[in-house]
Amino acid sequence: MLYLKALHIIFVVTWFAGLFYIVRLFVYHSEAAEKQEPERTILMNHFIIASRRLWYGITWPSAILTWLFGTWLMIDMFGNNIPDWLWIKLSFVAGLTIYHFLCGMIFKSYQKNIIRFSGLKMRLWNEVATLFLFSIVFIVVVKDTSLWIKGLLSLLFFSLLMFAAVKLYKKIREAGGKQ
Repeated sequence: MLYLKALHIIFVVTWFAGLFYIVRLFVYHSEAAEKQEPERTILMNHFIIASRRLWYGITWPSAILTWLFGTWLMIDMFGNNIPDWLWIKLSFVAGLTIYHFLCGMIFKSYQKNIIRFSGLKMRLWNEVATLFLFSIVFIVVVKDTSLWIKGLLSLLFFSLLMFAAVKLYKKIREAGGKQ
């Protein structure tokens, strides 16, 4: 069981790393679209290659192995007697999976250089994965469903702080000139 748990944690980490970095590449790709030629074409072609390698080489395999080892671990640990906290975690994992598929849709459009979102919107989108990470880790560690209301309010507050930080970062970048 400890090997299953270790493998599950390793692939959760690499899945999140892939999700964080793919959206960061979307940010850079969006910003590259605003550059002058030939820099624009060079950068956009680079981000197409880098994101393809990341998406298919790390993010997708990590997601599949996370689900595989997580399911195996859950069956091994709990059988049919799944505790309430785990159902809550699984609902967040389902949300993370939806986020993954939405990133896949964005990935496909960026592979064709169809840029529908600004760098700022992609920065905000990147923070959604952070919310899932915090939620899932706290659920697994605390395992107390009676603390959910406080946790949910804390998560909402943390979300607002993150979004405010992204907006502040944009203002600072614009005031100092884009770099």
